[in-house]
Amino acid sequence: MKKKGRKMPSNTQSYTHISVVMIVKNESQSIKKCLDSVAWADEIVVLDTGSTDDTPKICSAMGAKVFYLDKWDGFGKARQKAVSLASNDWVFSLDADEIVSPGLQKLILHLQHSGFGDCAYRVKVQSYYLGKRIRYCGWQNEWHTRLFNRQDGNFNSEAVHESIVCSKPICKLPGTLHHYTYPTTAIHKAKMTLYGDLGANKLHSKGKASNPIKALMRGSFTFFKMYFLKAGFLDGRHGFNLCKTTAWGTWYKYMVLWKLKES
Repeated sequence: MKKKGRKMPSNTQSYTHISVVMIVKNESQSIKKCLDSVAWADEIVVLDTGSTDDTPKICSAMGAKVFYLDKWDGFGKARQKAVSLASNDWVFSLDADEIVSPGLQKLILHLQHSGFGDCAYRVKVQSYYLGKRIRYCGWQNEWHTRLFNRQDGNFNSEAVHESIVCSKPICKLPGTLHHYTYPTTAIHKAKMTLYGDLGANKLHSKGKASNPIKALMRGSFTFFKMYFLKAGFLDGRHGFNLCKTTAWGTWYKYMVLWKLKES
């Protein structure tokens, strides 16, 4: 991939190489902008989990190393696999609907030249829903660990809502990662269905139970928390749709859990 905006240090021994790692599936509409925002990376590793569109072809044409997942065992294990495929120990985890801001890029390049230190880094995530920036709904203070040394940590094995577990301290990197999540309500509902199925199976494996009343109460509380307690109403129509569909996803998860227990 063509490198943009990087000046190699005079003392190349002080330079630390970094790999961007991603898991993707049918991301042809967003992947180009995502890859453009990390064109500065020494390596981009893309693990395709079953695309039926041109996603792998686009990634390969833009210089990424494309691999294919043999078996789907959930998000955590897929991300672990992507990390293991990197050539460098320092990795930056990225999703296909995310874009690294110029400010965050500058900070990471500075760390590459000056040293990453003995910690991992979390970055601020600025999310957009149906194309509009969401300032409330509980999305206003999102910080996620994305930059770490795989010798010190990795993703856990959770099938859904996976996270990075690291033996080193977690430091804040004050750059911004733009997350263009859910361009349509149909895509949002489809993702909630996937998460609901995975989440219900996870709860079922732990012996948890549900029923229609519990599902309704859980879904209602999700809406109340996001829309009122987290001030989602201040995001207008987009905030309402976000809270409503997310609440539906919670209801769906506990309904699936109930059916699993009944079967």
